[in-house]
Amino acid sequence: MGASFDGDGVNFAVFSANAEMLELCLFSPDGRKELARLPFRERDGDVWHMHLGGLTPGTVYGFRAHGPYQPERGHRFNPHKLLLDPYARALEGRLRWSDAVMGYKIGSPRGDLSYDTRDSAFAVPKAVVTDTSFTWGGDLPPRRPLSETVIYEAHVKALTQLHPGVDRPLRGTYLGLASDPMIEHLLKIGVTAVELMPVQAFVDDRFLVAKGLKNHWGYNTLAFFAPEPRYMSQGALWEFQSMVRRLHAAGIEVILDVVYNHSAEGDQWGPTLSFRGLDNASYYRLSDGGRFYANDAGTGNTLNLTHPMVLRMVMDSLRYWVEVGHVDGFRFDLATVLGRESQGFDPNGGFFDALRQDPVLNKVKLIAEPWDIGPGGYQLGSYPHPMQEWNDKYRDTVRRFWRGDAGLTSDLANRLLGSAERFDHSGRAATSSVNFVTAHDGFTLEDLVSYTVKRNLDNGEDNRDGHSDNHSDNLGTEGPTDDPLILAARDLRKRNLLATLMVSQGVPMLLAGDEIGHTQGGNNNAYAQDNEVTWLNWAKADHGLAAFVARLVALRQAHPVLRQRRFLHGRPRGVDGAPDVRWLKPDGTVPAPHDWHNPAFRAVGVELRMAAEGGDADAGAVLVYFNCGAAVPLKLPATAIWERILDTTQPLLARGAAPAELPAQSVLMFRSVSAEVRSKGGTA
Repeated sequence: MGASFDGDGVNFAVFSANAEMLELCLFSPDGRKELARLPFRERDGDVWHMHLGGLTPGTVYGFRAHGPYQPERGHRFNPHKLLLDPYARALEGRLRWSDAVMGYKIGSPRGDLSYDTRDSAFAVPKAVVTDTSFTWGGDLPPRRPLSETVIYEAHVKALTQLHPGVDRPLRGTYLGLASDPMIEHLLKIGVTAVELMPVQAFVDDRFLVAKGLKNHWGYNTLAFFAPEPRYMSQGALWEFQSMVRRLHAAGIEVILDVVYNHSAEGDQWGPTLSFRGLDNASYYRLSDGGRFYANDAGTGNTLNLTHPMVLRMVMDSLRYWVEVGHVDGFRFDLATVLGRESQGFDPNGGFFDALRQDPVLNKVKLIAEPWDIGPGGYQLGSYPHPMQEWNDKYRDTVRRFWRGDAGLTSDLANRLLGSAERFDHSGRAATSSVNFVTAHDGFTLEDLVSYTVKRNLDNGEDNRDGHSDNHSDNLGTEGPTDDPLILAARDLRKRNLLATLMVSQGVPMLLAGDEIGHTQGGNNNAYAQDNEVTWLNWAKADHGLAAFVARLVALRQAHPVLRQRRFLHGRPRGVDGAPDVRWLKPDGTVPAPHDWHNPAFRAVGVELRMAAEGGDADAGAVLVYFNCGAAVPLKLPATAIWERILDTTQPLLARGAAPAELPAQSVLMFRSVSAEVRSKGGTA
């Protein structure tokens, strides 16, 4: 499908089940002049195709589709609108918002039932025939096990735009992200995988452009095969490929955040740019006879993955990024949309079946955002193996526990063990849960401890956008402060949140910038802020916090009991008879059932060993205490000799003996050591 160069010319293939005629339009290299308009004369089933000898990579083209304009029946063909190839591998030009890109007449009393005859070619991006070859050398995917994975969610531009070590021409680009200073930082803090916010070509919404803003996040995809040009310095695919190759050489995987739930064409009032003009009734899920669009993504339209050719396009796109871009996995935005069949969400639906059987895709990491706004949209824990899921239950519980909300200790215990009540079924692993405290959508870590109220006025929506309930806490004053006591309390809260994240079963995800204290000034929905609000301010980086994060990740990697594949259920291990997990109160006793329901129960410890079902492997034990209340006396269990290796109230402490009390607002971690090692003062 799409445009394929074969050495003798280019073959074009495009799907449309309902068009009456399709035309190929060839343009000058700058995309400004239409040079030829050629009708497709060959059709096999619903795939229209032609081969043109003599064409080479760099050829600029688009399509026009003739057919019925009957919106009330789902058909919106309009040959006056130039259409982008759904399989476009590269783009020439950007979308220029004009009434001419609409299939209907703006202002007509017939609304979207009217018909516009203006040519849109001058205003829309065109496709470019692309040579995808690249010298990969010895590049191999790191294939890091999930139990060793630490994900870093990042935005290509926001991460690099203000970094003083990145060459100015490369800031905000794929090559800038792959520069030595950025890779050094990622390795220093222990990141094993970078999860990039959308890099498939997207457009800026018209209402944002009118306000002088941009779609910074990129969840408005137009071309599922083309890298976003704004992150390129030379407009070439090899820049993206070079980024992946350099990250792989450093042992870092690349995961793409992909948006296959909707397209940039919006609802019936949106532009005709590609899918709508080629075959609206096939590409989208329609309602009320076909005039209106299902809106399970909240963005105006929903792609119809129950149609075999739409499903094929998505699968082809995913394979393309793995085979041509060498990426290591995907995070699926609003993934419930992808599994919604006619009867509702189906974990064994067509998309998931296709994904799991695919010999290319079943080898990469697959992460679902397990919700949308459609009926039955919240599906946390319902996805099939081997998919992982963003765990918002983890986020909310950990935030509320450290904020001091009553009655959260029992729920915290569930989150620390990988949310088994959600994921421990159908052979799923404890690594199914992607744990996070912050993500791009919401407060940064710094803002989580600095604001109780969102401040989104810069978005131009009168502060109505974004979540209102963030489970945040300003610890004494709203926003920036010079009060040393408040600053110290905020720093401690951040360390507690990060420590909790890194000692929990599951896969931790860190938001880029949290490790250096990045703030967005209280904006918890900065999707339109392509400026200093979202750009990481490296000049004000908190290097002490970054060092603490690096230490947490190192502790996690050094202790396999913190990152197991198997769920822990307190069962006795064959090797020593000890339970694989045991809960403790600070006084050394085991909590009774009534303790778990006591709102005043704010300090709990957990003793972890390798799972009983794991072949009785012995990697020592770890003991971790979490205290969101006042200081209390501490008595460690006699099940081992314990050495303190983490104390969030003393971030520079490397190791030490057990204190007499569990400090207020703290996370303490101990490891078991043998009597011989302890007497010699050595390390285990």
